[in-house]
Amino acid sequence: MLKNLTSGLVIFCAASLMTFASPLLLAQEWTAAQKEVWKNVEAYWAADAAGNTDGFLGYFHADYLGWDNGRAVPGGKDVARKFISHSHKTSKTVVYDVQPVGIKVHGNIAFAHYHYVQITKDEAGKEKETSGRWSDILMKQGDKWVLIGDHGGRTSKE
Repeated sequence: MLKNLTSGLVIFCAASLMTFASPLLLAQEWTAAQKEVWKNVEAYWAADAAGNTDGFLGYFHADYLGWDNGRAVPGGKDVARKFISHSHKTSKTVVYDVQPVGIKVHGNIAFAHYHYVQITKDEAGKEKETSGRWSDILMKQGDKWVLIGDHGGRTSKE
């Protein structure tokens, strides 16, 4: 009986340690370049959330090509402008959160993978929460990182 109790206690302690230590093991220290990339991702998300179409599109390279999960084919900056403009006219971001999963920087090219959660309000005042993930491909252009491509979008169900 004492052996079973001791074994159970050891298993409980090991499981507890793994549960509480796991987030610490997954945390990583970002390099200066990775922090700079993430700062730009946060900046274009803030511009989008504010409904600043031109500010948001200022982070899109002229040769941008992106592929949203909900679309059959990728689209360029002109297509992005249409949909972003429409979204900014018909809905408002109430709150959002973006969390990086991984960032790799190779010279003037970077990949940023992240999750997002967003609550928007439509013209009728109805709120909707969505979540998803994006993989952004960025290129250093002057003093900022701009999108040259991306893939992802909503993963939550309607």
